[in-house]
Amino acid sequence: MAESVSSGVYLEQVNQVGLQITQIGEQVLRESAHQLSREEIVSAKIQELIEHMRETMRNAPGVGLAAPQVGIPLQVAVIEDREEYHKKLTPGQLSERQRQPIPFHVIVNPRIISADNTGLEFFEGCLSVAGYSAIVPRARAVTVEYLDEHAESKRVEAVGWYARILQHEIDHLDGVLYVDRMRTSTFTTLENLERFWKDLPTPDVLAKLKSGLGNRGPYV
Repeated sequence: MAESVSSGVYLEQVNQVGLQITQIGEQVLRESAHQLSREEIVSAKIQELIEHMRETMRNAPGVGLAAPQVGIPLQVAVIEDREEYHKKLTPGQLSERQRQPIPFHVIVNPRIISADNTGLEFFEGCLSVAGYSAIVPRARAVTVEYLDEHAESKRVEAVGWYARILQHEIDHLDGVLYVDRMRTSTFTTLENLERFWKDLPTPDVLAKLKSGLGNRGPYV
């Protein structure tokens, strides 16, 4: 995690080109983002960045967006899991994922201070890996400390899907993408996810793929 630097250098990019979601292969997604001081967090430029990020996330739409995903290597992410995003999931799937609506909030300089050893595996997507998804193991629960958009210290104990979102966004701030953690044989287009896999429990997906691999190579 890099030390705090002046945010102005990076934020000039916002004024020049607006917020475009960066895609895998762009260097900024592989950099460790820079921390912000409390003074920088409450500055007009960072507050403007946060508002632009919220708009970009909602327009995508997505449940989270980290600043590196819009080309800005700063330790800022926005999160919001709206109830309308749950409509395609059955009550059983929502319960299995422990997924509930999460109101909009901002995390700055976040760090995971503890994680449940119990792992959960579900298909996961990313706005910066557009058009694809894969099964990704994540901790069931995490405790995260961060600063909010007012530079106030916060601590959250998250479980289920919220914990997954936090881990995903914090990974972005460390230059890590879900493709680094995924079960590689489950990597699929969103179209094929809808056609073949979306209604199957994760163990069934893994079993089918393992069977299909046969002796062609290791299963990961």
